[in-house]
Amino acid sequence: MGKRVDPNLMSKLESYGVGDWNACYHCGNCTAMCPLTEQGSLFPRKGIRTAQMGLTDKLMSSPEPWLCYYCGECSETCPRDANPGEMMMAIRRFLTSLYDWTGIAGKLYRSKAMHIIMVMVLFFGVLGAFFAFAKIPVLSDPANVELNSFAPVPIIQLVDEIMLGILSFFLITNMINMFHKVILKDKSVKIPISLYFKEVWAAIWNFFTQWRFRKCDHKFYWFRHLFLMLSYVGMFILIIFFMDWFQTDKIHPITHPQRWLGYLITIGLLLGTISFMYGRARKKLEIFKFSHHSDWIWLVLLFLIALTGILVHIFRLAGMAHLTYYMYALHLAVEVPMVVTFVAFSKWSHLAYRPLALFFANLKKSALALQESRS
Repeated sequence: MGKRVDPNLMSKLESYGVGDWNACYHCGNCTAMCPLTEQGSLFPRKGIRTAQMGLTDKLMSSPEPWLCYYCGECSETCPRDANPGEMMMAIRRFLTSLYDWTGIAGKLYRSKAMHIIMVMVLFFGVLGAFFAFAKIPVLSDPANVELNSFAPVPIIQLVDEIMLGILSFFLITNMINMFHKVILKDKSVKIPISLYFKEVWAAIWNFFTQWRFRKCDHKFYWFRHLFLMLSYVGMFILIIFFMDWFQTDKIHPITHPQRWLGYLITIGLLLGTISFMYGRARKKLEIFKFSHHSDWIWLVLLFLIALTGILVHIFRLAGMAHLTYYMYALHLAVEVPMVVTFVAFSKWSHLAYRPLALFFANLKKSALALQESRS
């Protein structure tokens, strides 16, 4: 039985950010230039060719698009200006929509208006909840800031845990869907159970270090990407699992881990988002020349989270109680839509899909090598 061809696949990919896909005539220069290309993982050419042929099922079963970190070297040296790096990025957005059984990812990626509307609905929903239920403490001393009376940790933590549970359900089921499409539906290779335990460590290592990214020439870009990633992962861990330690009315000395850890995360978020927004605005480097609306929405929201977070801290230290409360409500009003729209359905989900794809690619490669050694 032959492969089913979707003649409209490239038209669909255009709504995910693919530009002039006819410009690529498969000279192979992008694959030759890519420092991450390995035998059996001939990206970006393999993925682009699969897309141009309309082989949706084959594209869904391929982990290769996720092994690309978009360093831009392929696009910089493309003789046809086909921008294979951005094509791979668009394919990853498309694959994210295919893994997502709810259809939300596709709607957010295809429609800037839909994404902005969803962000604004959640933004004003959070502000409305504070307006309806939060009570500003009556203070005998105006300089005394009682943040935990305005936003009690147990309530905030309960909301965080509910949101974590819902988003985890969506993300984990999408990851299972990815596993089904990439591994279970591929009958060309049989993977022994032992390989799952052997290959998982490389995926974990690359998640926390982005080590494969270091093979690219732009080492400073790798560092900025890693610092920003670790900063928002650290922020996520603090607000979900250590909220009662992180949000306290007690002002610790500056040497306390709570203070310097918060400062480090804030610096990472501010410097990272400013750096990437500046690069995308200038469009000097190849990796910044083409921006999807989700790139900008994500960066702006992340920047506002860091900015409002540090302002909450400054107002609190200065004893400006009302400004602290209002800024805290604004901080959560920005944070909730960013987490809801990006963790399971957009750019944050790539943090799960990329190491998972590396895991699947290594599984297939090791299984094939094992089969060849036995034959």
